[in-house]
Amino acid sequence: MNYAYYPGCSAKGSSADYEKSTQAVCGMLDMNLVDIRDWNCCGSTPAHAVNTELSAALCARNLDIAAQQGVQKLLTSCPSCLSNLRHAAKRMEDPAFHARVDELLDNPTALKFPAVTSVMQGMAAHCDADEIGRHVRRNLGALSLAPYYGCLMSRPAEIMDFGDPENPTLMESLLGACGAKVLEFPLKTSCCGASYGIPEREMTARLSARILQLATDMEADAIIVACPLCQMNLDLRQKQAANSADARFNMPVLYFTQIMGLAFGLSGDDLGLDKLRVGADGLLLKIEQAASAQRGSAEGGKA
Repeated sequence: MNYAYYPGCSAKGSSADYEKSTQAVCGMLDMNLVDIRDWNCCGSTPAHAVNTELSAALCARNLDIAAQQGVQKLLTSCPSCLSNLRHAAKRMEDPAFHARVDELLDNPTALKFPAVTSVMQGMAAHCDADEIGRHVRRNLGALSLAPYYGCLMSRPAEIMDFGDPENPTLMESLLGACGAKVLEFPLKTSCCGASYGIPEREMTARLSARILQLATDMEADAIIVACPLCQMNLDLRQKQAANSADARFNMPVLYFTQIMGLAFGLSGDDLGLDKLRVGADGLLLKIEQAASAQRGSAEGGKA
Protein backbone atom coordinates (compact mmCIF):
# COMPACT_ATOMS: atom_id res chain seq x y z
CA MET A 1 0.00 0.00 0.00
CA ASN A 2 1.27 3.47 -0.88
CA TYR A 3 1.45 6.15 1.81
CA ALA A 4 2.14 9.84 1.23
CA TYR A 5 5.28 10.72 3.14
CA TYR A 6 6.99 13.86 4.40
CA PRO A 7 10.63 12.91 5.22
CA GLY A 8 11.80 16.26 6.60
CA CYS A 9 15.28 17.74 6.32
CA SER A 10 17.05 15.61 8.92
CA ALA A 11 16.13 12.45 7.01
CA LYS A 12 18.54 13.56 4.30
CA GLY A 13 21.37 14.34 6.71
CA SER A 14 21.75 13.97 10.46
CA SER A 15 19.17 11.18 10.78
CA ALA A 16 19.84 9.37 7.51
CA ASP A 17 19.98 6.13 9.52
CA TYR A 18 16.43 6.75 10.78
CA GLU A 19 15.25 7.29 7.21
CA LYS A 20 17.09 4.21 5.96
CA SER A 21 15.68 1.94 8.65
CA THR A 22 12.19 3.45 8.33
CA GLN A 23 12.11 2.74 4.60
CA ALA A 24 13.49 -0.78 5.14
CA VAL A 25 11.03 -1.75 7.88
CA CYS A 26 8.03 -0.17 6.15
CA GLY A 27 9.02 -2.04 3.01
CA MET A 28 8.95 -5.31 4.95
CA LEU A 29 5.46 -4.41 6.16
CA ASP A 30 4.29 -3.62 2.60
CA MET A 31 4.08 0.10 3.37
CA ASN A 32 5.45 2.05 0.42
CA LEU A 33 6.35 5.56 1.60
CA VAL A 34 6.10 8.00 -1.31
CA ASP A 35 7.57 11.48 -0.82
CA ILE A 36 5.19 14.32 -1.61
CA ARG A 37 6.61 16.27 -4.52
CA ASP A 38 8.86 19.30 -4.05
CA TRP A 39 8.55 19.35 -0.25
CA ASN A 40 10.40 21.94 1.81
CA CYS A 41 11.72 22.30 5.37
CA CYS A 42 8.92 22.62 7.94
CA GLY A 43 10.90 25.16 9.98
CA SER A 44 11.98 22.55 12.50
CA THR A 45 12.30 23.86 16.05
CA PRO A 46 13.33 27.54 15.72
CA ALA A 47 11.06 29.01 13.04
CA HIS A 48 7.91 29.37 15.14
CA ALA A 49 9.87 31.25 17.82
CA VAL A 50 10.91 33.84 15.23
CA ASN A 51 7.69 34.29 13.25
CA THR A 52 4.53 32.21 13.72
CA GLU A 53 3.08 33.09 10.32
CA LEU A 54 6.29 32.34 8.45
CA SER A 55 6.62 29.05 10.30
CA ALA A 56 3.03 28.18 9.39
CA ALA A 57 3.69 29.14 5.77
CA LEU A 58 6.57 26.67 5.55
CA CYS A 59 4.29 23.90 6.80
CA ALA A 60 1.19 25.03 4.90
CA ARG A 61 3.05 24.80 1.60
CA ASN A 62 3.78 21.11 2.28
CA LEU A 63 0.23 20.44 3.42
CA ASP A 64 -1.13 22.20 0.34
CA ILE A 65 1.09 20.12 -1.96
CA ALA A 66 -0.28 16.97 -0.31
CA ALA A 67 -3.84 18.28 -0.65
CA GLN A 68 -3.33 19.04 -4.35
CA GLN A 69 -2.13 15.46 -4.81
CA GLY A 70 -5.38 14.21 -3.32
CA VAL A 71 -3.68 12.86 -0.20
CA GLN A 72 -6.00 11.98 2.69
CA LYS A 73 -3.28 11.12 5.23
CA LEU A 74 0.33 12.23 5.38
CA LEU A 75 2.96 10.28 7.34
CA THR A 76 6.17 11.65 8.83
CA SER A 77 8.78 9.99 11.05
CA CYS A 78 10.12 13.07 12.89
CA PRO A 79 8.22 14.31 15.98
CA SER A 80 9.35 17.88 15.35
CA CYS A 81 7.99 17.77 11.80
CA LEU A 82 4.80 16.14 13.08
CA SER A 83 4.35 18.85 15.70
CA ASN A 84 5.02 21.70 13.27
CA LEU A 85 2.69 20.34 10.59
CA ARG A 86 -0.09 19.68 13.09
CA HIS A 87 0.23 23.08 14.78
CA ALA A 88 0.21 24.84 11.41
CA ALA A 89 -2.89 22.96 10.28
CA LYS A 90 -4.65 23.94 13.50
CA ARG A 91 -3.69 27.61 13.18
CA MET A 92 -4.78 27.67 9.54
CA GLU A 93 -8.33 26.91 10.65
CA ASP A 94 -8.54 30.62 11.59
CA PRO A 95 -9.58 32.39 8.34
CA ALA A 96 -7.72 35.60 9.23
CA PHE A 97 -4.51 33.72 10.03
CA HIS A 98 -4.97 31.60 6.89
CA ALA A 99 -5.22 34.76 4.77
CA ARG A 100 -2.06 36.27 6.27
CA VAL A 101 -0.12 33.07 5.65
CA ASP A 102 -1.36 32.84 2.04
CA GLU A 103 0.11 36.30 1.42
CA LEU A 104 3.55 34.80 2.06
CA LEU A 105 3.09 32.07 -0.53
CA ASP A 106 2.90 32.07 -4.32
CA ASN A 107 -0.63 30.70 -4.39
CA PRO A 108 -3.57 30.42 -1.95
CA THR A 109 -3.51 27.16 -0.03
CA ALA A 110 -6.30 24.61 0.25
CA LEU A 111 -9.07 25.24 2.75
CA LYS A 112 -8.77 21.68 4.04
CA PHE A 113 -5.48 19.88 4.62
CA PRO A 114 -4.87 16.13 4.91
CA ALA A 115 -4.47 14.56 8.35
CA VAL A 116 -0.86 14.17 9.48
CA THR A 117 0.28 11.24 11.57
CA SER A 118 3.53 9.60 12.63
CA VAL A 119 5.05 6.63 10.87
CA MET A 120 4.77 4.77 14.18
CA GLN A 121 1.02 5.32 14.24
CA GLY A 122 0.86 4.46 10.56
CA MET A 123 2.53 1.11 11.23
CA ALA A 124 0.12 0.29 14.04
CA ALA A 125 -2.87 1.15 11.85
CA HIS A 126 -1.49 -0.82 8.90
CA CYS A 127 -0.83 -4.10 10.70
CA ASP A 128 -1.59 -5.67 14.07
CA ALA A 129 0.81 -7.36 16.49
CA ASP A 130 0.31 -10.77 14.90
CA GLU A 131 1.25 -9.42 11.47
CA ILE A 132 4.38 -7.81 12.90
CA GLY A 133 5.21 -11.04 14.70
CA ARG A 134 5.06 -12.98 11.43
CA HIS A 135 7.99 -10.91 10.14
CA VAL A 136 10.24 -11.63 13.12
CA ARG A 137 13.35 -13.62 12.21
CA ARG A 138 15.52 -12.78 15.22
CA ASN A 139 14.13 -13.34 18.70
CA LEU A 140 14.62 -10.20 20.80
CA GLY A 141 13.58 -11.93 24.02
CA ALA A 142 17.08 -11.63 25.46
CA LEU A 143 16.96 -7.83 25.29
CA SER A 144 15.59 -5.40 27.86
CA LEU A 145 14.68 -2.16 26.09
CA ALA A 146 13.86 1.26 27.51
CA PRO A 147 11.28 3.05 25.32
CA TYR A 148 11.90 6.80 25.14
CA TYR A 149 9.46 9.05 23.29
CA GLY A 150 10.87 12.43 24.28
CA CYS A 151 8.81 15.41 25.30
CA LEU A 152 7.35 16.35 21.91
CA MET A 153 5.72 13.24 20.43
CA SER A 154 2.70 13.24 22.75
CA ARG A 155 2.39 16.91 23.75
CA PRO A 156 0.25 18.93 23.66
CA ALA A 157 -2.28 16.11 23.74
CA GLU A 158 -5.01 18.02 21.91
CA ILE A 159 -2.68 18.64 18.96
CA MET A 160 -0.52 15.53 18.81
CA ASP A 161 -3.26 12.92 19.42
CA PHE A 162 -0.75 10.30 20.55
CA GLY A 163 -2.52 8.69 23.47
CA ASP A 164 -1.76 9.53 27.09
CA PRO A 165 0.66 12.50 26.93
CA GLU A 166 2.47 11.31 30.07
CA ASN A 167 2.38 7.60 29.33
CA PRO A 168 2.16 6.74 25.62
CA THR A 169 2.43 3.02 24.97
CA LEU A 170 2.50 2.57 21.20
CA MET A 171 6.24 1.94 21.03
CA GLU A 172 5.92 -0.71 23.72
CA SER A 173 3.28 -2.46 21.63
CA LEU A 174 5.49 -2.54 18.54
CA LEU A 175 8.59 -3.69 20.42
CA GLY A 176 6.59 -6.27 22.34
CA ALA A 177 5.25 -7.65 19.05
CA CYS A 178 8.90 -8.18 18.06
CA GLY A 179 9.44 -10.28 21.19
CA ALA A 180 11.50 -7.83 23.24
CA LYS A 181 11.20 -7.28 26.98
CA VAL A 182 10.08 -3.66 27.27
CA LEU A 183 10.84 -1.90 30.53
CA GLU A 184 8.45 0.47 32.28
CA PHE A 185 10.62 3.53 31.84
CA PRO A 186 9.48 6.43 34.07
CA LEU A 187 11.34 9.09 32.07
CA LYS A 188 9.90 8.06 28.71
CA THR A 189 8.43 11.54 28.05
CA SER A 190 11.01 13.66 29.87
CA CYS A 191 13.00 16.23 27.88
CA CYS A 192 16.56 15.42 26.79
CA GLY A 193 17.28 19.06 25.96
CA ALA A 194 16.26 18.75 22.30
CA SER A 195 17.69 21.55 20.13
CA TYR A 196 19.27 23.25 23.15
CA GLY A 197 22.17 20.85 22.64
CA ILE A 198 24.01 23.67 20.87
CA PRO A 199 23.18 26.91 22.76
CA GLU A 200 22.73 25.28 26.19
CA ARG A 201 25.10 22.33 26.09
CA GLU A 202 25.48 21.97 29.87
CA MET A 203 21.72 21.92 30.47
CA THR A 204 21.21 19.36 27.70
CA ALA A 205 24.01 17.23 29.11
CA ARG A 206 22.36 17.18 32.55
CA LEU A 207 18.92 16.31 31.17
CA SER A 208 20.32 13.57 28.93
CA ALA A 209 22.47 12.18 31.75
CA ARG A 210 19.36 11.74 33.89
CA ILE A 211 17.77 9.57 31.20
CA LEU A 212 20.92 7.58 30.49
CA GLN A 213 21.57 7.00 34.20
CA LEU A 214 18.08 5.62 34.81
CA ALA A 215 18.33 3.30 31.80
CA THR A 216 21.71 2.12 33.07
CA ASP A 217 20.38 1.58 36.60
CA MET A 218 17.46 -0.41 35.18
CA GLU A 219 19.97 -2.59 33.29
CA ALA A 220 18.51 -1.74 29.91
CA ASP A 221 20.38 -3.13 26.93
CA ALA A 222 19.42 -0.10 24.85
CA ILE A 223 17.28 3.01 24.78
CA ILE A 224 14.85 3.06 21.88
CA VAL A 225 13.85 6.43 20.41
CA ALA A 226 11.71 7.92 17.65
CA CYS A 227 13.21 11.41 17.43
CA PRO A 228 16.41 12.55 15.65
CA LEU A 229 17.17 15.18 18.30
CA CYS A 230 16.70 12.70 21.14
CA GLN A 231 18.92 10.18 19.39
CA MET A 232 21.63 12.79 18.83
CA ASN A 233 21.64 14.00 22.44
CA LEU A 234 21.61 10.53 23.98
CA ASP A 235 24.02 8.87 21.55
CA LEU A 236 26.34 11.40 19.90
CA ARG A 237 26.57 13.56 23.04
CA GLN A 238 26.63 10.65 25.49
CA LYS A 239 30.17 11.44 26.62
CA GLN A 240 29.16 15.04 27.41
CA ALA A 241 26.24 13.69 29.45
CA ALA A 242 28.54 11.31 31.30
CA ASN A 243 30.97 14.10 32.14
CA SER A 244 28.17 16.27 33.54
CA ALA A 245 27.09 13.46 35.87
CA ASP A 246 30.61 12.23 36.70
CA ALA A 247 29.54 8.86 35.34
CA ARG A 248 30.38 6.40 32.59
CA PHE A 249 27.76 5.36 30.06
CA ASN A 250 27.91 2.82 27.27
CA MET A 251 24.27 2.76 26.28
CA PRO A 252 23.24 2.02 22.68
CA VAL A 253 20.50 4.38 21.49
CA LEU A 254 18.61 2.99 18.52
CA TYR A 255 15.61 4.20 16.56
CA PHE A 256 12.56 1.99 16.97
CA THR A 257 12.78 1.16 13.27
CA GLN A 258 16.36 -0.06 13.70
CA ILE A 259 15.49 -2.50 16.48
CA MET A 260 12.40 -3.67 14.57
CA GLY A 261 14.62 -4.16 11.53
CA LEU A 262 16.99 -6.32 13.55
CA ALA A 263 14.03 -8.43 14.65
CA PHE A 264 12.96 -8.76 11.02
CA GLY A 265 16.39 -10.16 10.12
CA LEU A 266 17.66 -7.10 8.26
CA SER A 267 21.38 -6.38 8.21
CA GLY A 268 23.18 -3.57 9.95
CA ASP A 269 23.86 -2.00 6.55
CA ASP A 270 20.15 -2.04 5.74
CA LEU A 271 19.45 -0.18 8.99
CA GLY A 272 22.31 2.32 9.11
CA LEU A 273 23.75 0.88 12.32
CA ASP A 274 27.23 2.04 11.35
CA LYS A 275 26.11 5.62 12.09
CA LEU A 276 25.58 4.91 15.80
CA ARG A 277 28.16 6.47 18.11
CA VAL A 278 27.64 3.69 20.68
CA GLY A 279 27.58 0.57 18.54
CA ALA A 280 24.97 -2.18 18.51
CA ASP A 281 27.44 -5.10 18.33
CA GLY A 282 26.70 -6.05 21.94
CA LEU A 283 22.99 -6.28 21.16
CA LEU A 284 23.61 -8.50 18.14
CA LEU A 285 25.92 -10.72 20.19
CA LYS A 286 23.33 -11.08 22.95
CA ILE A 287 20.64 -11.97 20.41
CA GLU A 288 22.89 -14.56 18.77
CA GLN A 289 23.98 -16.08 22.09
CA ALA A 290 20.36 -16.48 23.13
CA ALA A 291 19.53 -18.06 19.77
CA SER A 292 22.48 -20.47 20.08
CA ALA A 293 21.45 -21.47 23.58
CA GLN A 294 17.90 -22.06 22.36
CA ARG A 295 19.16 -24.22 19.48
CA GLY A 296 21.38 -26.19 21.85
CA SER A 297 18.48 -26.76 24.21
CA ALA A 298 16.27 -27.92 21.36
CA GLU A 299 18.92 -30.32 20.07
CA GLY A 300 19.50 -31.67 23.57
CA GLY A 301 15.77 -32.27 23.93
CA LYS A 302 15.69 -34.23 20.70
CA ALA A 303 18.62 -36.36 21.85
